[in-house]
Amino acid sequence: MSLSRREFLKSSAAASAAAAVGMSVPAELEANAASAESGWRWDKAACRFCGTGCGIMMATKNGKIVAVKGDPAAPVNRGLNCIKGYFNAKIMYGADRLTKPLLRMNSQGEFDKHGKFGEVSWQRAFDEMEKNIRKALKASGPEGVAVFASGQYTIMEGYAAQKMMKGGFRSNAIDPNARHCMASAVVGFYQTFGIDEPSGCYDDIELTDTVVSWGSNMAEMHPILWSRVTDRKLSDPERVKVINMSTYRHRTSDLADIEIIFSPNTDLAMWNYIAREIVYNNPDAIDWDFLKKNIIFAASPVNMGYGMRRAGEKSLTPVRPDGSAGKYSAKEMQTISHEMVHEVSAKEAPALEPYGYKEGDKMVNKPAGLKHWEISFEEYKKFLEPYTLDYVAKISKGDPDEPLDQFKEKLQTLADLYIEKGRKVVSFWTMGMNQHTRGTWVNTLSYNVHFMLNKQALPGSGAFSLTGQPSACGTAREVGTFCHRLPADMMVKNPHHRKKTENRWKIPEGTLNPVGNQHIMKIHRDIEDGLVKFAWVNVCNAYQDSASAKHWIKAARTMDNFIVTSDGYPGISAMVSDLVLPSAMIYEKWGAYGNAERRSQHWRQQVIPVGDAMSDTWQWMELSKRFTVKDLWGPYTLRNGKKLADVRQAAHELGYTDDTTMYEILYANDEAKSYKIDMNSFPQKGYDNSDCSGDSRNVIGGDGKVVKGCGFMVHQYLWEEYASFGRGHGHDLADFVTYHKVRGLKWPVVDGKETPWRFNVKYDPYAAKAVAKSGNGSTHAFYGPLAKALTQGNLLGITDKKKKPLTDKAKIFARPYMDPPEMPDAEYDTWLCTGRVLEHWHSGTMTMRVPELFRAVPEALCYMNPKTATEKGLKQGDLCWVESRRGKVKAHVETRGRNRPPRGLVFVPWFDEKVFINKVCLDATCPQSKQTDYKKCAVKIYKA
Repeated sequence: MSLSRREFLKSSAAASAAAAVGMSVPAELEANAASAESGWRWDKAACRFCGTGCGIMMATKNGKIVAVKGDPAAPVNRGLNCIKGYFNAKIMYGADRLTKPLLRMNSQGEFDKHGKFGEVSWQRAFDEMEKNIRKALKASGPEGVAVFASGQYTIMEGYAAQKMMKGGFRSNAIDPNARHCMASAVVGFYQTFGIDEPSGCYDDIELTDTVVSWGSNMAEMHPILWSRVTDRKLSDPERVKVINMSTYRHRTSDLADIEIIFSPNTDLAMWNYIAREIVYNNPDAIDWDFLKKNIIFAASPVNMGYGMRRAGEKSLTPVRPDGSAGKYSAKEMQTISHEMVHEVSAKEAPALEPYGYKEGDKMVNKPAGLKHWEISFEEYKKFLEPYTLDYVAKISKGDPDEPLDQFKEKLQTLADLYIEKGRKVVSFWTMGMNQHTRGTWVNTLSYNVHFMLNKQALPGSGAFSLTGQPSACGTAREVGTFCHRLPADMMVKNPHHRKKTENRWKIPEGTLNPVGNQHIMKIHRDIEDGLVKFAWVNVCNAYQDSASAKHWIKAARTMDNFIVTSDGYPGISAMVSDLVLPSAMIYEKWGAYGNAERRSQHWRQQVIPVGDAMSDTWQWMELSKRFTVKDLWGPYTLRNGKKLADVRQAAHELGYTDDTTMYEILYANDEAKSYKIDMNSFPQKGYDNSDCSGDSRNVIGGDGKVVKGCGFMVHQYLWEEYASFGRGHGHDLADFVTYHKVRGLKWPVVDGKETPWRFNVKYDPYAAKAVAKSGNGSTHAFYGPLAKALTQGNLLGITDKKKKPLTDKAKIFARPYMDPPEMPDAEYDTWLCTGRVLEHWHSGTMTMRVPELFRAVPEALCYMNPKTATEKGLKQGDLCWVESRRGKVKAHVETRGRNRPPRGLVFVPWFDEKVFINKVCLDATCPQSKQTDYKKCAVKIYKA
């Protein structure tokens, strides 16, 4: 029987939907679907988008992806996809897909930074990269070579990039865009638990009685998880409560029993209010047995600034009489000056009174790093005293039209729900708490409440950070592609960690650089200062996704540097660059991601890449062939005066010569070659492997010859070497082949079993082992090894410098409410918040090229309250200017859309390069995590 296209689509879709929800399928429909899908090859994969980690099934035929559906066997999404998930195939087939390397050239074919893009060979592309990397190393040493990395790298790509950057170039100037989205959660985990990533898992949703969303529009940003929350709510609507905490109303509000609209930054105050309610008004709710066995109290400096540029930096000199400084205008300096000195406001004075400050005092800010110390419970109680219901409601109420008494009643109910004995509570958050100049602080405050009530690391209860990107956990965090990290929670500044990494990588001791401070915003600033001469953008859109964007674009285009972007499409970063490389996209290569619940998932290459596109792993390996021991492992002096030793003689003792390439050392060593290409066995049988075996395109590679592949299973090698760092250390991962048989596993994977709830003796073998060793009979052990010995003191500082061990203990922190560095005033009278929308992913580079998604949301709108619009002389559909001290953009006004801000706040998503809102945003960061605060700056709105 022949089927029309319409009948084919209907039959296949109906059969897939029925299977996902467990319905029986009529025999005729099933037969039609089978006929329509004849010749299709179905295989499992992971979704390309958010950190939820949904599983998909992908069908290929004749070398092209022809269908995508949710994977019914995937425990995360159980057969469902969100609207973006269903278009995983179409993101790969946009009309302007990059297929050839492009170099800026003059009419003679020579590189010209002001020239036009023209096609070049891979060989010419790598020639230019090699030349400019050598130039950067000569001018600035390892700190002059930088990579804008990504939470969208596959695990193997990120590990390959890290090996060459840190082990080859000896540069720690590699930092992922995950710095923008999850760094505050990371430092919060480190400081609280001593190890990264959540203790719970998504199963908490089905087990809890209460879901509190703090600064997270889960309905749009994590829609599959929200479908599970919705299902849980509808299964017991009287018992299950949902609370939405936000600075504006959005789709997550629609399910909520309580909606709390708060003023930006005051989530700090509300967490402390709940803690005060526990300590002062409900002390019987505190589980003292749990606290005494598992928890200590801690404090840290408060005068640490806002992560902006500091006086004396190259681009802030000279300081001029008009208030401008270097490359920054007088208006920009109005905000940047707060980095040095901050005047205590009336709003924050009560919270800072226990620290000796009063309104009007000048707080001199100093870099504080991650410094903290142990305090007593009585000191913590003193810290909480100001956070009364009256004070917190007064400073936190975000909707000027809401009665104060109503807002106070909501806060009290919120506290009561947390405190209620026997009520399970899960606190979820994403960017609202992470993109925050006190992001680390507010992350740690969430655990305070859960710890005191013994509602953490238990089925159905816990504070849970939801990841934004598909492998921000797996690649950025677990692999350690941050500038300060190494695999499995190791740190570049720790000599033991460096030695362990050097030994595993078979490179000389002393090779690794101990200075890891070039986070993603510092890389931008170092380019502007002229230190970084070569920067490579990998699997991200660094010039669209960074705040104060006009500064970084100007520096990239006008200064003596060489910028490279590897991408699938020509986004803003590609247009800013000097060289653009065509990258294979997700299903055109083997890969793995790690999601927000610690679940690692693998997939196989489904199709051959388009044009001459090659994977990022291949690009790193190809580049590594051009640099030798002699080239890279000589002596260097860093800008802080620290010296990197000449390790070439030590390399000779390891059996390398001056001419041994980094490719031979880091990628094609004897261990790597032991992982054979075997097209007759699982999981390789029947699947392409362009990186390892080449493919039918016969692409001409970096050496001018047809790419035949590396000749061994490099993906398996990179996985197994990376995984070896965590096995036996609480970061255990299964082997490469196992992951191709399962729908992911939550680490630590011990004896083949995943761990659903970490630190809980009942579920986590590492916790059980720790408690057996201590003999304290606890139900939990917080065994993370970082920052587990502290000095002693009070809120004002350290009083006893002798460090006390805190084996297996977590921390409750005293951290006060503070204002952000820029707030609305007479001229810039409106808060600006940015973020995403359901239909588009990050900078829109992929999703804006899917016709269905583009038609659904073709542009970024300025969402505002109708009363705000009236005050500004605007109406629905008008074109308005959104202007800050840094820049301005035009956007259409939306007063009745899905996002409904209160008066005094507007929301503009950032997916649209035509509404380039990051020109407007402030590049202030959390001083501890270095994560940018995109959620709050001051703007003025007027008719365009």
